[in-house]
Amino acid sequence: MRKKERQRLIKQLLTSNNIQRQEDFVSLLDKQGIKVTQATVSRDIKDMQLVKVPSVTGGYRYSLPTQKNIDTEKKLVQTIRDSFVSVDSQDKLVFMKVLPGSGPVISSLLYQMNYSGIFGTLGDDNTVLIIGKTDEDAINVRNQINSMLGTD
Repeated sequence: MRKKERQRLIKQLLTSNNIQRQEDFVSLLDKQGIKVTQATVSRDIKDMQLVKVPSVTGGYRYSLPTQKNIDTEKKLVQTIRDSFVSVDSQDKLVFMKVLPGSGPVISSLLYQMNYSGIFGTLGDDNTVLIIGKTDEDAINVRNQINSMLGTD
C-alpha cells in the first residue's frame, strides 16, 4: 500500500476510533489487511503532524492538527458562500450548484474535512455531488451547507 493511501486510512481511523498508542494504529491497520510496523506508523504520525489531545475516557489520544481543520473549514465556508447557487438532496445524494470553477475546490475541501457522514464527493466545473453514507447523512450534509450560508 502506498504511503498516501495508508495515511488517508489513518485519518479515517482517527475519526472513528480512540487511538492512544502507535500499537493501536498497527492493530487497526492489520484488521484492514494492511501490515505495517510501529516504525512506519511513527513516521506517518510525524509526516501527518498528528497531535495528542486529552481523551474523553482519560489519558490522551491521537488527533489531526486542529489548526489545519479550522483553516480548511474556514476555506470551505467562505468558498461556499462566495460561489453557492443552489443545493438539493435525494436519497443519499446531495447536489450543489456553484459558480463556474468552484466545484473541484469545494469537493476537495469537503473531502479534506473528512466528515463522517460523507461517503464521497465529485466536483466538476459548476456542480458538486456529495454522496452520503445514509439518506439521513445526506439530509444532514444539506442542512450543514445551508447552515454555512446562514439559511438554516
